[in-house]
Amino acid sequence: MTQAQHLVTELKNALKEAGKTYRDLAEHLDLSEASVKRMFSQQGFSLARMEQVLGWLGLDFADLVERARSRRELLRELTPEQEAALVGDPDFFVITFLVLNRWAIEEIVEEYRFTEKQVEKALLRLNRLQIIELLPFNRYRLLTSRNFAWRRDGSVSAFFKAHVMPEFFASHFNGPGEELAILGGMLSASSIAAMQEGVARLAAQFADLANHDARLPLEEKTGCSAVLAFRPIEYSMFVERRRGDKPPRRLRLE
Repeated sequence: MTQAQHLVTELKNALKEAGKTYRDLAEHLDLSEASVKRMFSQQGFSLARMEQVLGWLGLDFADLVERARSRRELLRELTPEQEAALVGDPDFFVITFLVLNRWAIEEIVEEYRFTEKQVEKALLRLNRLQIIELLPFNRYRLLTSRNFAWRRDGSVSAFFKAHVMPEFFASHFNGPGEELAILGGMLSASSIAAMQEGVARLAAQFADLANHDARLPLEEKTGCSAVLAFRPIEYSMFVERRRGDKPPRRLRLE
């Protein structure tokens, strides 16, 4: 759905919420009811006509845009088809990752070996996939929510496990800004739940900080990755050494 279609749909919603009918609006505009219905069905509104309708409802364009934006359900994760489209094309995947981090076209072209035409083509493809909404002058609006995440069993996660994680862990983690903690211990069910909540809070903090820093100039930030995971586990080296009459310990977790 285009931005214009979203606005017309929201105008229809505003009409209903105000308790007004097409007939009421037709009388106000001095038109036939059929003409008003046709305007809505064909999105045949001039700017002047839309402003006239908004004024009658006690709204302005800014109100309409904000209503449409707040009503739209943003993506918390992509569909399997959307993710498959990303991992099938490395160039497209890189551009998509940069776009999801709110890079402008000129920034992508300046930092990477992509032409402006390549990036524009990728933006059109992302618009068709309904991951972004294209705006005038090659600007865009993300259709992903602030708590957006890749599907745990999806093709992007599989790609990261196969190609990105080995490179990520190929480090001693003793450089500037690097940190690695490998922990192990025996926890109760309530402590396991507390750890899960802690991981979720840390992931939310990362997302908030990334969103806060998104508008900073490129020279003031750098790409960062975090792998946040927690699970009850008994490693195979331990299982293999258990006595035959001693099954692995399993807690009942609600």
